[in-house]
Amino acid sequence: MTLVFTPRYAGYAAAVRASFERQGVLMAWGAELLEVAPGTVVLRLPFSDRVTQQQGFFHGGVVASLADSAGGYAAMTMLDEGLEIVSVEYKVNFLAPAVGDELIATGTLVRAGKRLLVSTAEVDVVRGGDMRPCALLQQTLAPSVPAGASSAS
Repeated sequence: MTLVFTPRYAGYAAAVRASFERQGVLMAWGAELLEVAPGTVVLRLPFSDRVTQQQGFFHGGVVASLADSAGGYAAMTMLDEGLEIVSVEYKVNFLAPAVGDELIATGTLVRAGKRLLVSTAEVDVVRGGDMRPCALLQQTLAPSVPAGASSAS
């Protein structure tokens, strides 16, 4: 089943891009935002020494963080203008070791409620042009007012 979502304002993609650029950890790791569409976001993370674990492949925490961000930004595409998104909880299943040249995380919105949103993310590892799933995430998220902004009471 393909879900169709309609953003609540025209500037949703610019808001996602601006928020992504403020992600200190993703910027430090070299992550890139490849695609923003209603209910969908795709992120890329190239392999480097900054994102490895002791055996030399992508660290599970890095894989989970990338999935969390992809799913979160997919949910953010459906928020009202001026709101950000925060994770309430998530569950990750690691399917295979993330051995490869890069990770591609695709976040997909499942449900957009007023107080809670649910999304999924699939993380694929690319090695020599071959792409394989290495993790699946399901998460619950909540809209939030950005730090420093005032909220209406």
